[in-house]
Amino acid sequence: MIGFIQQLRRRTPLGWLQLSHEKGRLLVALSGIAFADVLMFMQLGFQTALFESNTILHRSMQADMFVISPQARNLANMSNFTRRRLYQAMDVPGVKSAEGMYVNIVDWKNPQTQQKTTILVMGFNPDRQVFNLADVNRQVDAVKLPDTVLFDRASRGDYNEAIAKIEQGKTVTTEIERRTITISGLFTVGASFIADGTLITSDQNFLRLFPRREASSVSLGLVQLQPGYDPKEMKAALESHLDDDVKVLTQAEFIEFEINYWKTNTAIGFIFSLGVAMGFMVGVIIVYQVLSTDVNSHIKEYATFKAMGYNNLYLLGVVLEEAIILAVLGFIPGAIAPLGLYHLTRNATNLPLYMTVARALTVLTLTMIMCVISGAIATRKLQSADPADMF
Repeated sequence: MIGFIQQLRRRTPLGWLQLSHEKGRLLVALSGIAFADVLMFMQLGFQTALFESNTILHRSMQADMFVISPQARNLANMSNFTRRRLYQAMDVPGVKSAEGMYVNIVDWKNPQTQQKTTILVMGFNPDRQVFNLADVNRQVDAVKLPDTVLFDRASRGDYNEAIAKIEQGKTVTTEIERRTITISGLFTVGASFIADGTLITSDQNFLRLFPRREASSVSLGLVQLQPGYDPKEMKAALESHLDDDVKVLTQAEFIEFEINYWKTNTAIGFIFSLGVAMGFMVGVIIVYQVLSTDVNSHIKEYATFKAMGYNNLYLLGVVLEEAIILAVLGFIPGAIAPLGLYHLTRNATNLPLYMTVARALTVLTLTMIMCVISGAIATRKLQSADPADMF
């Protein structure tokens, strides 16, 4: 190992010398790689924000198992099933509680601007703790009052004045389905691709807002287990005990259920994946053009090396050295620029868009692969070149 390191130190950095000789070409190459990296960073960031924003509520529910309809598509389109299944679930040994929840997506009037926007409404039994949200649990008595709701302060849109009034204890009212409601408190979850925000209220208030909904039909069942019971075993027990008009999921499966919907059943999940692929291909083309031009401009020098006895593997190593240098140097500005873009997007959309180490390593790996592929393609002419034909 020590000998290999010493050999590298004695080796002439031919790849770097060739790249740095044409500084204008080097800057163009680095700009192209940085652009491709920014494109991949943004698409991966949007994709992660898509999955995380649409599963925040899933992770905020205090349940070990979830009961849903087989026709359910995602949280905003759960379909309904009879509450009787939850009563039956209580008969299974190991089940501590089984609570129903109502979910609906609707347009409401922004209490500040009076403009209509999409909001997700969730109704639950306020006598049972079903959320892992301290703000909701602290204000649970408030939603027992008629036509009273809690509002997500991290909702997307212009709500600053309304939120300030609520924090001061002032009354803020608006309308849903032509019914006046009072916002009595705040909690924090965040916007998603489903809706601009979330309202949480009692099951009775939910049924008042949506009188066509039957109390006996719930959107979601939240099952808590007795301590010491294994969720996987309890899932099998619940599935065998309940009819096939419902499905039983663990919390991890419930989250994956939502993610799979956005991955496979919507165009937006495909678009983000396609954007990453397009960024990768743009990078391959740009780096190939740079390295191919470099090889063509130094073809006589490479021919001289072959005439001196250097084999194709050595020449390939020189070009791959250039490719790796381009990948590393181009990645630096390509990783810095998204930090500002993430910040701007986060402020504009309230989506959870942050730089992560895992994403940075993913893009760096893709950049290295991108440049190595381009370098391997660019050396094809060298491998077939005859030094005698070059002079």
